[in-house]
Formats: sequence, structure tokens, C-alpha cells
Amino acid sequence: MNLKSILKLFGKDYTPDPDLPKKLIIRTLLIRFIYLLVGLIKFKKSVFISPSANIINKKNLRLGKNSSIEDNVYIDCFASQECVIGKGTKIGSYSKISSTSHFTKLGKGFKIGDGCGISEFSYFGSAGGITIGDNVIMGQYVSFHSQNHSFDVKKNFKEQNVTSKGIKIGSNVWIGAKVTILDGVIINNNSVIGAGSLVNNSFPSNVLIAGVPARIIKKLDE
Repeated sequence: MNLKSILKLFGKDYTPDPDLPKKLIIRTLLIRFIYLLVGLIKFKKSVFISPSANIINKKNLRLGKNSSIEDNVYIDCFASQECVIGKGTKIGSYSKISSTSHFTKLGKGFKIGDGCGISEFSYFGSAGGITIGDNVIMGQYVSFHSQNHSFDVKKNFKEQNVTSKGIKIGSNVWIGAKVTILDGVIINNNSVIGAGSLVNNSFPSNVLIAGVPARIIKKLDE
């Protein structure tokens, strides 16, 4: 059995570089095997869970086959809706998904589609609901904030009400590192968000957006 066939057993479908050192290959496969054992014990299915991952209220989490939750990930599944991580989707190390951020309001939760890659140190504030399509990839330090504060000068900010419209990301979207996406935003299919952008408006399919605040830089279907 060659390395590509072995990787398929661990949920990876790509052609490895023939120059990879054997030590790196063995180390990676060993880690994946440990993750798989943890997934089989905790969820009774073929999923890859780091021993250091912390999943709260896991009975409300539906994991797709070969999904991965890496080191020191924190996922809060106390939500009014079922929380979903799709088939083959990876949640990178040190990421946090928070469904209920305050006792004043039970959060809606999140749905992440199949084949997504979420890099390290990402943050999902999903109190207002976050929906992500299939095959979405993200750089490090991406953050989603599906809730916004009201503004009333007669009250302290911490005492003010919040609004929650939710965030929706389509399929086949590339989100660059350190992008911030605010409540109410809809990003449609086949789009790219440049690194470091602040997204506070919705955009159509097939566009490259970037900036603070983000704007359309280029239409990708022209």
C-alpha cells in the first residue's frame, strides 16, 4: 500500500510530495491514528479528535465522516439549533467556536459544510447563527461576529441590547488570514476575501473583495 492509499484511510485525498521525509510521514500518521482513536471512543464514528480538544454539550454536535478537530480547539454546542461540522472538514488548532456567549440569550449555533479547512486561531461567535457552505478555506486568525450591540448614550455599553442577524458564507469561498466578518453579512459562492479585510456588508457571487471596510476589487467571472 502506497502513501496516497494510506492517506485516504485517514480522510486525506491528495498526492503527497515524493520528497517528504519519512520521519515527517510517520509522525503525521501516528498523530492522525491517535486522533482517530479518540474520535471512535467519543463519537463512535470515523472522525479525528485531538485529545486536547474541548467540546461542550457534544450531544448537540453532528460530525461528518473524516472531519477533524485539532489541538486545543474549544467548541461550545449549547445552542437552540443543531451544530454541524461537515464531512472532511478541519477545525485548526487553538480555534474557538462559541454558541452562547451570555446567559441573557441562548445562541443559535453553527453549520459548517463539507470539505472546509479552517486554519489555526480562528474564532466563531455564533450566538446569532453562522452558516458556511462546502469547500470553504480560511487562513489563520479569521473571526466571525454574528451579534452586534445597540447604541444608546443613556446606558453603559455592557448593559445595552444586542441584535443578531447571523452570517452566511456560500460554497467555494477563500477567506484570507486575519479577516473579520460582522453580523448580517452574506458572502455568496465562488468568492475571495483578501487577507486583513473587515467585512461589514454583503456581496454577490464570483468576486474578489478586500479592504477596511471590504469592497469589490474584481469580478472573477469576467
